[in-house]
Amino acid sequence: MLRVGDLQRSIDFYTRVLGMTLLRTSENPQYKYSLAFLGYGSNPEHAELELTHNWGVTQYDMGTAYGHIALGVPDAYAAVAQVKAAGGLVTREAGPVAGGTTVIAFVTDPDGYKIELIQRAEGAGGQGLR
Repeated sequence: MLRVGDLQRSIDFYTRVLGMTLLRTSENPQYKYSLAFLGYGSNPEHAELELTHNWGVTQYDMGTAYGHIALGVPDAYAAVAQVKAAGGLVTREAGPVAGGTTVIAFVTDPDGYKIELIQRAEGAGGQGLR
């Protein structure tokens, strides 16, 4: 779960830039929060990302425990091109990890959360994020 400052802005990023699908949303007026669940498919076959918006809160401190979310992609180079074309922020271009051969890249969502794109071992296929 990620706490976000603007739920629609975050939904737009994860759907438009990273190609996820908005699976469902819910509102809790009594406790003043909204939820959105996104992914590349539904549980239990696929993992889901939960976004939480606490009403009236527009920004959070990252803290020292959070590192990043990691997504496996068929082709990190194509995924970076897709993110850029959709207006997303690439903070590390695709390339081998230092001291290794695994190809990775990093993007940042609108709230500053880092997302690592890790090229799957089966290699490039020009398929970007899906």
